[in-house]
Amino acid sequence: MKTQTPAAPPAVQTRRLWLLLTAAGLLLSLMSGTGAGAQAVPGVHGVSAASGTSAASGTSRASGTEASPERQQMLGHDQRIILIDAGHGGIDGGTSHGPILEKDITLAISRRLFLLLRSDGFDAILNRTGDYAPSDENRWLRSSSRHMKDLAQRKELAETLPANVVVSIHINWAPSPAKQGPLVLYRQEGRSFLLAKSIQDQLNQLYGVKTAPRTGKPFYLLNKITATTVIVEAGFISSPSDRSRLCSPKGQEEIAEAIAVGIAAYLMEV
Repeated sequence: MKTQTPAAPPAVQTRRLWLLLTAAGLLLSLMSGTGAGAQAVPGVHGVSAASGTSAASGTSRASGTEASPERQQMLGHDQRIILIDAGHGGIDGGTSHGPILEKDITLAISRRLFLLLRSDGFDAILNRTGDYAPSDENRWLRSSSRHMKDLAQRKELAETLPANVVVSIHINWAPSPAKQGPLVLYRQEGRSFLLAKSIQDQLNQLYGVKTAPRTGKPFYLLNKITATTVIVEAGFISSPSDRSRLCSPKGQEEIAEAIAVGIAAYLMEV
C-alpha cells in the first residue's frame, strides 16, 4: 500500500518560510555585492563600509576587487559559506562604556570582515546589516523571551543556508580596566578548536599578546549550530587601550583583517 509522508506542522512550515525569506534576502545581497557594503556604520565614528576604506587606514584590501582563481584556491575557497554573526543589535545594545555600545562595534567589524572575505572570493554572508535585532525577524518561535528568539533566529539561519563556518563577533567587558586583549571561544570539537586557534593566533599578533583560545560551554550558538562555530571576543570595551582600537576605523580594519586571515588559514588546513 502506498503511504503518504505527513505534512509538516503549520508552525514548522511558518518557521521555514520566514527563514527562507531571510536567507534569500541575504543571498541576494551576497550575489549583488551590496548588503553590508551599501550602508553606513552607525554609532562608531560614522564610518562608511561601502567603499571598503577608512580615513585612518588608507586603501583597504576590501575594495570590492575579486581575488584571482589562483588566490581563491590558495585561500581554500571552494564554495563553502561563511556566516558572519554580528553580535547584539536593535534593542539589545550588548555591553557598553558610556555612550559606546557593543552592538555598533560588532556591526562595524563584521561589515569590514564581510568585505574582506568577499574581496578574496569567499561566499560570506552577514546576518545583520543594520541596527536591529535578529529577534525582530523571528515570526516563527512561540516564546515570550526576546533573547531566546534572537538566538534561535541566528541558529536557524545558519542551518537554513546552510553555513559551513560561523564566526560570531562580540566585545568583552571586565570590572578591571587592566583586563585586555582578544579571546576566541570554541566548542569541544576538533574543527571548532582549529578555527578558534587560527583566529586567535592572528589576533594575538595584532594585540601583542599570547592568549590561548578557550572552550565556551554555556553559549547557545556554540552548542546548537551544526557548522564549525566560534565566538570572537575582539577586545575589552572596559580597557582604554582596547577601546581605542575597537572604536577607531583603523583598529576595526586591523581586527577584521586578522579574523579574515585566521579564517583563510583554517580553510587551508581542512
